Amino acid sequence: MDSKSMYCLSYGVFFLGTRSGEKKNGCITNTCIQVASNPTRVAVSVINANYSCDLIKESGVFTISMLDQTVSFETIKHFGMQSGRNVDKLDSLPLPEDVNGVPYLNWSACAMLSLKVVESHDLGSHTLFIAEVVDGKVLSDKAPLTYADYQNNLKPKPQAVKTDKKIVGWKCKICGYVYKESELPKDFKCPLCGHGPEDFEPIYES
Repeated sequence: MDSKSMYCLSYGVFFLGTRSGEKKNGCITNTCIQVASNPTRVAVSVINANYSCDLIKESGVFTISMLDQTVSFETIKHFGMQSGRNVDKLDSLPLPEDVNGVPYLNWSACAMLSLKVVESHDLGSHTLFIAEVVDGKVLSDKAPLTYADYQNNLKPKPQAVKTDKKIVGWKCKICGYVYKESELPKDFKCPLCGHGPEDFEPIYES
């Protein structure tokens, strides 16, 4: 299977904020859709290994900020390519909070939703949260960023690295998973975060 075929699904790209007590975190996700109205509900799938997933399970509340076309790759990288278990991603960032005290992004975002979990389902690599929308606001008139926009225009293209060293494995740049073989299958998906070969980098022999 060509993993790039999945890029053609019409996803958005979102900042997900959550908190449990004094613990706060934010991450990037592309898996949020509306699934019902009256009451309005959305479904969000979050990687089980993510710190944000743990906090949502503890508190049952989170926010979704719809990223817009002005968002920088550095913002995506800051919130999406490091773990809140190791880094306080919200340190020194004066993010506003919603009615539940959950942070949301107020730059490079065109709208936000405040959400309360009504049910959840363990999908193995991810947990699917069904959440009711308790509040929402428009933040700008800029167009939302789609996942295809991110893959085609925003995400840096990989650059070839010339080396005589032997490749002994491949590391996922998103979650750090290591595949301990010299060749990465073209249809490989990370068992932790679900990302394809384009998000892996080679590990060379010492």
